[in-house]
Amino acid sequence: MKKIKDIREEDRPREKIERLGVKNLKNRELIAAIIGRGVPGRDVNMISSDIEKLLDRTEGVTGISDLKAIDGIGLSKASQIVAAFELSRRYLAENIIKITCPEDILPMVEYLKGKKQEYFVCITLNGAGEVIKSRVVTIGILNHSPVHPREVFSDAITDRCASVIFVHNHPSGNPEPSQQDLEITKRLIEAGKILGIDVLDHLIVSQRGHVSFKKRGLI
Repeated sequence: MKKIKDIREEDRPREKIERLGVKNLKNRELIAAIIGRGVPGRDVNMISSDIEKLLDRTEGVTGISDLKAIDGIGLSKASQIVAAFELSRRYLAENIIKITCPEDILPMVEYLKGKKQEYFVCITLNGAGEVIKSRVVTIGILNHSPVHPREVFSDAITDRCASVIFVHNHPSGNPEPSQQDLEITKRLIEAGKILGIDVLDHLIVSQRGHVSFKKRGLI
């Protein structure tokens, strides 16, 4: 493998991007363009090749520690790479649901309106306010779904989410929160604070409409 200094200047990654466009670079060249330079004893092309091999693994990069394990990659370069990946994912990935208001959630939980039992759903979100996962936590009797913080936050912790939104349905058709709904929400908010997970909202949905705790000033 040629060292970067042995490649004609116009064929080096950054110059090649300008001359031919970014789509014409190989994966290793794109990585080299991101990290910029190597370290004493390890040329940028050598490091980029190791990173490419890591990315080609079945599980890919599972965390910044995977990159830092490569000789020549410290916190700075590893951060550059994961930041570039995350930025491109946020702007270019398809099927990302970003939550900006309670109404953004409603299409995801439309199915709850016709349920004859009370379902409690936890929706996890990343730091950009994008949905990671929507899960049914519990299914209860007609007007009650017992909820415990342990069950609600166990998967949220696994997701490493930044925040959550809770949704449950009222089979009775009345979306107004009960005293029990208020008490459970308060308990979950307190548990979230301990875990470092923000509770952004709690929605109650029914055939007659919906209520957002956030909009009501209850959160």
